Amino acid sequence: MGLQALDHYSVRTADVAATQAFYEDVLGLRAGARPPFPFPGAWLYVGERPLVHVIGIDPQDQQGLRDYLGARAPGSGKPDAGVPDTGALDHIAFSAADLPAMRERLAGLGIAARERAVPGLGLQQMFLTDPNGVVIELNFPLAEAV
Repeated sequence: MGLQALDHYSVRTADVAATQAFYEDVLGLRAGARPPFPFPGAWLYVGERPLVHVIGIDPQDQQGLRDYLGARAPGSGKPDAGVPDTGALDHIAFSAADLPAMRERLAGLGIAARERAVPGLGLQQMFLTDPNGVVIELNFPLAEAV
């Protein structure tokens, strides 16, 4: 028994549409089937895997989200009703391919990204930020970093 791979991650947001558009338009994920949860959201897929779960926070009606996930004080880092906020996530990293195409895509969308090479690992990294402040790290083979 042990960890095998990252299954998915969830992003809480007050703007489901902007978050979904970022992951579709920038990273190339696609919207797909999502269970009928009692709160808004989207599941975004790579192939057949729902990799990013977008959890909509409706400031006017959070009861469905509270009932399903438990009450949390957004961004507080402190427990609310016994369920802690998820705290300080620094970044999510993806293996990626075709660095020149990603550079072109980001330039076309007007999205800034930082790049750096990782000595000894043969990686060129690219960092960008989603609409909710989550840093996305993309790892490309260094040979693509022309």
